[in-house]
Amino acid sequence: MDKAQTIADFYHTSLALLPAPIQPGIGHFNVFELADVAEAETKCSSYGRRLFYKISLLPGRNTYHYADKSVHTEQNALIFSNPQVPYHWELHDVKQTGVFCVFTDHFLAPHATFPLPEYPVFKPGGQAVFQLTEAQYQAAMAIFTHMVTELAGDYVYKYEVLRNATLDLMHLAMRLQPAAALQPLPAAAAGRITALFLELVERQFPIESPEQRLRLRFPSQFADQLALHINHLNKALKEATGQTTSALLAARLAQEARTLLTHTRWSVSEIAWCLGFEELPHFINFFQKQVGMSPRAFRGQ
Repeated sequence: MDKAQTIADFYHTSLALLPAPIQPGIGHFNVFELADVAEAETKCSSYGRRLFYKISLLPGRNTYHYADKSVHTEQNALIFSNPQVPYHWELHDVKQTGVFCVFTDHFLAPHATFPLPEYPVFKPGGQAVFQLTEAQYQAAMAIFTHMVTELAGDYVYKYEVLRNATLDLMHLAMRLQPAAALQPLPAAAAGRITALFLELVERQFPIESPEQRLRLRFPSQFADQLALHINHLNKALKEATGQTTSALLAARLAQEARTLLTHTRWSVSEIAWCLGFEELPHFINFFQKQVGMSPRAFRGQ
C-alpha cells in the first residue's frame, strides 16, 4: 500500500505543478479533465489513501477498487473518494475521458450541514460508485461544466457557488440510493455519541504499514476514550445504528482485514498483529466467523 498522498503530492506527481496557496477560510478546490493528468496515461492508479476528497465522472469502462470492494462499470459512473478509504482505479478504454474535482476537508466541511463522513457517499463502508443513465450523466456533467466556468470567473462569492455545486453532485448520487440505504443522519445525544465513536474508529484506519497497530481494539477502550460507561455507549450506538459496539467494531476490522489481504503481500500473522490480535488463531477464527472463509482461502480466491 502506498504512502498517503497529500494534495501537494497529487499536483506534483499528476500535473508537475504546485497547488495554488490555500486561502484562509476557503480551503482548496479545483476541477480537472482526466486527459490533463498523468494517471490517464497509466490506465491504473496506485492503491493508497488520498488526504483529500475527490468526485469523478467517468463515461468509459473502468474498475474502481476501494477498501475491500471492486466495482466494474461499463459506462457513465460517478465516483466518490474520501481520505478515510484507500482506493485505486483501472481504466479499460484506450481513449478514456472524464472530469473530476478535488477538495480539502476545510473547503466543504465547515459549510455542510453534517460532518462529511456522515453523508452516505463519503461514509466508510458505504456506496462510492454510482452508475448513471445518459440523462443522469448529462445532469452531472452540467454541474461540472458550471464548476469550471465559475472557477475561471472573478465573482466574489464563487466559492460559495462551488460548494453548492459540490453538494449538488452529492445529492444527485444519494437520490439514486434505495430508500433503505439512506439512514437518517444522526441527531440529538445518541447521534452525537455515534459520530464521535465512528470518528474515533476511522482515525485508526487505514493500516498503511506492518509496523502500524491499532491503539483501540475493544469496546471498553472506546468507552474510556469517550469518557462514557460502556452501557451508555452501547445504548447510544444501538439507538442510532441498530448495532452494538462489538458488532460495529467487528465489521470494521473485517473490512480492513479483507483490504489488507487483497492489496498487500503482508503475511496473515502481520495483518493479525496490526489489527490488534495477540494470537494468530484468534484472528483466523474471527475472520472465518465474519467472512465465512479463512484468511488464506480469501486471499487465494
